[in-house]
Amino acid sequence: MRTTLDLPEALIDEAMKATQINTKTKVIITALEGLIRKSKISGLKQFKGKVDLGIDMDAVRGRKCRY
Repeated sequence: MRTTLDLPEALIDEAMKATQINTKTKVIITALEGLIRKSKISGLKQFKGKVDLGIDMDAVRGRKCRY
């Protein structure tokens, strides 16, 4: 999809240098994917400690209880 955007050139250049991405399109796609990923992660954080999966993590990790 073609879209016309008015973006600060310095911001695009800095993002391209920071990510070693050499096209403006690719750097914008990467930025959007990162934004979506962060948004999904923050949505999942509301469930922290509220979901009981019934998994014995010591058994999964192969640990033996010392007590």
